Amino acid sequence: MTNKGKATSIDIAYLAGVSQSTVSRALRNSPLVKPETVARIQQIARELNYKVDKHASSLRTQQSTTLALLLFEDPTSDDSLINPFFLSMLGSITRACAVKGYDLLVSFQQLSDDWHADYEDSHKADGIILLGYGDDVDYQPKMQQLDAQGTRYVRWGADSGTLCVSSDNRQGGILATQHLIELGHKRIAFIGDASNHYPELFARYQGYAASLLAAGISLEPGLQVDAITTEESGYKATCALLDSKSAGDFTAIFAASDLIAIGAMQALTERGLKPGKDVSIVGFDDLPLARFTTPALTTVRQDTKLAGESLVDKLISRIRGESVEAVTIPTQLIVRNSCGALPGKV
Repeated sequence: MTNKGKATSIDIAYLAGVSQSTVSRALRNSPLVKPETVARIQQIARELNYKVDKHASSLRTQQSTTLALLLFEDPTSDDSLINPFFLSMLGSITRACAVKGYDLLVSFQQLSDDWHADYEDSHKADGIILLGYGDDVDYQPKMQQLDAQGTRYVRWGADSGTLCVSSDNRQGGILATQHLIELGHKRIAFIGDASNHYPELFARYQGYAASLLAAGISLEPGLQVDAITTEESGYKATCALLDSKSAGDFTAIFAASDLIAIGAMQALTERGLKPGKDVSIVGFDDLPLARFTTPALTTVRQDTKLAGESLVDKLISRIRGESVEAVTIPTQLIVRNSCGALPGKV
């Protein structure tokens, strides 16, 4: 390092033995940096007579008119690592940004401790939209770091104390299960995680359970099998259900996602059962593929257009310092051919 010219944050980082992003956070007294590191960095800054560049200060004082969309890497059957449900939402978010005069930066969430802070420190974006999260219990510390950092963000999915936009998953579970009950089904299996680790799926399960109990149908633990949102997981869960003595002769499946439902249909077919005839199936999401399965999949539609628009609107409002509340979007049952009435039902 030389002492010629104006000192920079790079100079401070070199002398302190830390990253440039750590210097930026320390100069803002961020709680993400240890107090002794903050003191050392600020001391070096004073010795170098370092002045903060007002044109490269925090997101609170400079607008890039860019939003960051960070996707969670999901297990997929291809190399995209993007849940196909998010692809239609991506289009809606892109259009909403264009209407509002914002550029959109798309990337994957990184699992390092500083992935969220780096976007703010490098001034890449004014705020962050988060799509996907994996295990919500493991994800919560990341949300707490975002809040401590003061980062402007909005999250799609489960409302767990953070600003979020979500579908009414419980209502969707009710719609799916009531439809099957109206067709005469009483032994209805639920395939999907039913715990706080995956709160969106859990809310769908709660709608399922509420509908059964309201119809006077007892909940049977053997008819619920955990699965994450992949075809493979749905396939394996259905095979386990078919092999389980406690499951018995179920006549319908409510799958917590379309991908799970597609895997379930494959498992049923391999066992010589006809989806829609021998076992009725309802999915959740209304992926474009749902219309082209055999038979076409009855499913619960999430309004991805409104979801994308709401995510952008809420984030921009938060960037402007306006009061913002969570949004819950209604769902809609889309009836196709994967559900049939039991004999004796119209």
